[in-house]
Amino acid sequence: MAKGHSRRLLGAALLVAALTSTAACSGGSEPGSSGSSGAPAPAAGQQAPAKTAAQLAREKKAALAKRRAARAAVAKKWGLRLTPLDAPAPPRTKPRITTRKGFETDGAGLPPVFTTVPTKEKIVFLTIDDGAEKDPALIRMMSELQIPYSAFLSDYVVSDDYPYFAKMRKSQPRGVALHNHTLNHKYLPGLSYARQKREICGMQDVIEKKYGERPELFRPPYGNYNEDTLRAAKSCGVKAVPLWAAEAFPDHMEWREWDRDLHPGDIVLTHFRGEEDWKGSMPDMIRRVMNVITSKGYAVAKLEDYV
Repeated sequence: MAKGHSRRLLGAALLVAALTSTAACSGGSEPGSSGSSGAPAPAAGQQAPAKTAAQLAREKKAALAKRRAARAAVAKKWGLRLTPLDAPAPPRTKPRITTRKGFETDGAGLPPVFTTVPTKEKIVFLTIDDGAEKDPALIRMMSELQIPYSAFLSDYVVSDDYPYFAKMRKSQPRGVALHNHTLNHKYLPGLSYARQKREICGMQDVIEKKYGERPELFRPPYGNYNEDTLRAAKSCGVKAVPLWAAEAFPDHMEWREWDRDLHPGDIVLTHFRGEEDWKGSMPDMIRRVMNVITSKGYAVAKLEDYV
């Protein structure tokens, strides 16, 4: 009797040991545990299986929805009626820019003068001139909304606060480009070639000294120029002369074209101005122009990606 009892105890002990060993080998795959997936873990030195195309598509769609929701929230914060549209990826090769018909001079090989960039995409380009108003809210607004823009600066109004434009330049992940609008905003066709060259090339030197880059774009004050203007600009590194197709104010838009509308590739002009000069602030102007641009189905792209 005692021997039979001992054999039963020994058998029970062996059974418990066998069950314990099996559980350890199985990774403790209790329901809800980390081993319950049913898929074998990758061996040491091997990578997990690649995500399927469907998984990647779902993740991309979710990330896009999240980004759009965040931008919508920022647009609401800044009082925009519509959420700005995302610009398409820039072209691999920049389009060939030529002088607009009717804007030519007799000189050959001069920087092209244009109001619209050749593209079929529903995009426009936002440019801001001179630099008189230095509103910190503008930098915050454009940075939070991630709206690209380009500044064309005149030294006589920016020289009292160069750091403002240094901050602007670094306020977006891909930067805000600072370009040439002359030293003193003179009517250039009324000046000699030598004086025009001082106005243009002098501003090239200022921007390079203060901000580390020599601009390739130049906009003549009032949009007025002659052949001497373009020759002077070319002599100090200017590659192109963008003018504008539309102009934005806090309370209205002004149009160059007969149809008073936007077109693919149009350049939009506005100015660094405040309530002393305008019926509103710079953020008011951005609200106005962005609601117009977005309502017409356009996105704002970065000018330097195309020119």
